[in-house]
Amino acid sequence: FKGKGRWVHWNDAIKNVSLGDKTTKVQDVIVPTLDTSVYVKEKLMNHLDKDRFLPFFINFSARTSANQSQNIIMSRLDKRRKGVFGPPVGKKFVVFVDDMNMPALEQFGAQPPVELLRQYFDHGNWYDLKDTSKVTLVDLQVIAAMGPPGGGRNAVTPRFLRHFNICSINAFSDDTMVRIFSTVVAFHLKNHDFPPEYFTVGNQIVAATME
Repeated sequence: FKGKGRWVHWNDAIKNVSLGDKTTKVQDVIVPTLDTSVYVKEKLMNHLDKDRFLPFFINFSARTSANQSQNIIMSRLDKRRKGVFGPPVGKKFVVFVDDMNMPALEQFGAQPPVELLRQYFDHGNWYDLKDTSKVTLVDLQVIAAMGPPGGGRNAVTPRFLRHFNICSINAFSDDTMVRIFSTVVAFHLKNHDFPPEYFTVGNQIVAATME
């Protein structure tokens, strides 16, 4: 294959990637880096067939409860027939759960929102919060992301994780962290029409913060 092509460093290939426009919120900016070449959220938002998939995003926190999680997901599903809920016929409902291991532990060490998801994996159903009737869920797929235990995050039980195909990402290097935050700061300054000299100050702020 000599002469058919050449290797290009990933950072060179992403220099001119568009991050959005003035209507884009800073928290919605996805910064391409060497360490994160695959973005689940961006993929679900922009690259799934809209006629076949219905993506939805949930952020778990320490205060997230099982009831809240069930209500949020159920609000996005249609009633297929009595006791059966799912996305519109012909579509797959794809739920992306971010910070999955953030919910606080209850008295016996379980995380109720996580156990609710496990119940769906194990049995394919939940129970109505008003009359406890059986609620069968169809055409629903769960994708999740979480960080290592510590700092408010908890260890997730193996009987829950066994339902997933697990991919791990190394901790970000300093260069990657600087690139992410410098890009976000520059995006904010540009969208709010700051003078060019402020861009240098933005980079200095990021460097000082990293130190």
